[in-house]
Amino acid sequence: MGIVLASGSPRRRELLSLIGLKDFRIVPDNGGEAAPQGTAPEETVSEIALQKAKNVSRFCDDDDIIIAADTLVYLDGRLLGKPDDKAGAAAMLRELSGRRHTVYTGVVILQGARIVEEVVKTDVFFRGITDSEIAAYVESGEPMDKAGAYGAQGRGSVFVERVEGEFFNVMGMPLCRLSMMLKEFGVHL
Repeated sequence: MGIVLASGSPRRRELLSLIGLKDFRIVPDNGGEAAPQGTAPEETVSEIALQKAKNVSRFCDDDDIIIAADTLVYLDGRLLGKPDDKAGAAAMLRELSGRRHTVYTGVVILQGARIVEEVVKTDVFFRGITDSEIAAYVESGEPMDKAGAYGAQGRGSVFVERVEGEFFNVMGMPLCRLSMMLKEFGVHL
């Protein structure tokens, strides 16, 4: 039995190491993500995480514990994905400025036929951001590969006034919830 992270995300890898998981394999899902149309955010992240886990399970042993996650950012019920370009990143950050948005992460642990799924919701409150701050942040390159065009674990942290909910969820892996889920599979941290 081994633990497999179904993600190529360096942030998720770091977060698993942070909670003491050291001996895990990384098997990124290259099968593509297809979000179901017209579903609630909770259903969307859960379904995508399950797809990732199932796609990766084809490359694993039946007794491997596969961890998969999907994180999405919503503002006023509208999905904010990864920006296409610098102008898109700046536009997203202007929309988030001085407002609350919600981060949803679906986490799936799969072992053989056994599946445990959870969805974690965290509200993030941004302070007002000036155009010059947005321009400097966009030029740093950090927003370009992140949903919502910011990283709470990096330079984007200076925009976050407060978080209501699990902090690590905003980075893509709700560690408290994950640790409880892993206990159900006999993994104690």
